[in-house]
Amino acid sequence: MTATHKGQHVGYIRVSSLDQNTERQLDGVTLDRTFTDKASGKDAQRPELQACLAHLREGDTLHVHSMDRLARNVDDLRGIVKGLTGRGVVVHFHKEGMTFTGDESPMAELMLTMLGAVAQFERALIRERQREGIAIAKTKGVYRGRKPALDAQQVAALKERAAAPGASKAALAREFGISRETLYQYIREEG
Repeated sequence: MTATHKGQHVGYIRVSSLDQNTERQLDGVTLDRTFTDKASGKDAQRPELQACLAHLREGDTLHVHSMDRLARNVDDLRGIVKGLTGRGVVVHFHKEGMTFTGDESPMAELMLTMLGAVAQFERALIRERQREGIAIAKTKGVYRGRKPALDAQQVAALKERAAAPGASKAALAREFGISRETLYQYIREEG
């Protein structure tokens, strides 16, 4: 650690969906900066996680509510923690009460791997139950799939505006609250 860098306390918060509440994670922890993702933890390709990892410097401490908030698979969890501690960043998981500095004992390494495996297993169970529920609903004829992002009137307005010369698809997607891929699916739809 350099004499000029005191070390920041940085928080990383992740919830799986837009409507989930982030307030309970890291509540009461004094942080200099917080990064929040509202995305699945299936992999490490999350915009705020990547920004957080790029922001962290030697002497900083990363605070995460629990291991499964940082990663939902063992390889990503171990890779992120080892990468950070190798750069001189301390990683603290509050729920598990574990701190990693890079000087871990074999027992700490085992606990990291085991708890990461539990998070990975939980994710697999969630996906399996979801698939089973959808299959049962389909056999009963009650599964309708995801509710469309836009109603018929909004789709018509979107198509009309997208057809205008020089229309920015990215700006339209933001305005309508949909992804660009969803925008292009609506544009390709017939009728």
